[in-house]
Amino acid sequence: MCRYPEMGASPREVRVCDEGLQLYREALEAGTVSGGVPECLIECGLLRPLPGRENSFVPVPPRVAESEVTRSVEREIEQYEGILAALRSSFLAAEIVYRDTQRQAEPSIESLKGEKVIGEALRLAVESCREELLTAQPGGGRPPALLAEALPRDLALVRRGLRQRTLYQHSVRSHRPTLAYIERVLAEGAQVRTLDEIFERVIICDRTVAFIPGAPERKSAALAIRHPGAIDFLTKVFEHMWERAEPVSVSMDRHRPDLLTDSVRRTVLRMVVTGHTDESIAARLGVSARTVSTHIKKISEALGSRSRAELGYLVSQRRLLEAGNASAGTPATP
Repeated sequence: MCRYPEMGASPREVRVCDEGLQLYREALEAGTVSGGVPECLIECGLLRPLPGRENSFVPVPPRVAESEVTRSVEREIEQYEGILAALRSSFLAAEIVYRDTQRQAEPSIESLKGEKVIGEALRLAVESCREELLTAQPGGGRPPALLAEALPRDLALVRRGLRQRTLYQHSVRSHRPTLAYIERVLAEGAQVRTLDEIFERVIICDRTVAFIPGAPERKSAALAIRHPGAIDFLTKVFEHMWERAEPVSVSMDRHRPDLLTDSVRRTVLRMVVTGHTDESIAARLGVSARTVSTHIKKISEALGSRSRAELGYLVSQRRLLEAGNASAGTPATP
């Protein structure tokens, strides 16, 4: 680039063309050159007008021409560096104000580590709920000790008019301790539904704070989220799952809800076809690998399949998982 543009303009690269090099050679050999010359030689300073002679030019040594051109470029760079330094100084002052304000504001995401810390944060948030508590609890039946601890708190919340909705996986329908808990909270007006899969554990209090797992590799880590956009996203995901879920009802004459065996087997079948192992299916459905194996065995017997590969083929051939055959996702439950 032989000439630097005015500040604020876009740089324009100029090179000495072949014709310019040939004319520059002739000028060096003759001492001068007259007539029309390529613009590139003038812009790069390799030809300079000869005083007193119109349209006559004298060649300039490349080092001299380069020095003159680069000097102007360096001056431009120095000016830009001065402007850049001033901009950085101004934005640094603004950054200090921004960080100071952020430190004073309540953090939108808070990291919680340790079971006691998480438990206390959850207790404070849930007890301060006034309107709505949304909970998604994947992983099947919950430990009896945890249910016993949660029951008095949840009953108190519902009795004071709080709207409580909880999502479990279908597998809790055969877990007696969890069913006993569900029966108690349903009687007080809470709502409980089950789904084949739940995306992850989440607790949302009054749509102002949400708790989610903090790290997959650490069970004793959680995040408390207060950012309105993030909470709105989590709430919409919960509502989407809630619409797809099946209500749980426990009556006196029927001490446990429908097991939704066909629904579970449809889900197992879909996962088998997509290549999941028994262990990964069990983890996602909140059941044991043995239960998954039993479901697969029942489906295989009903379809006459003798291997996992043949089972996938028969499902595809009969189009059992297509939308139009949703009601026939699996053979009738034996």
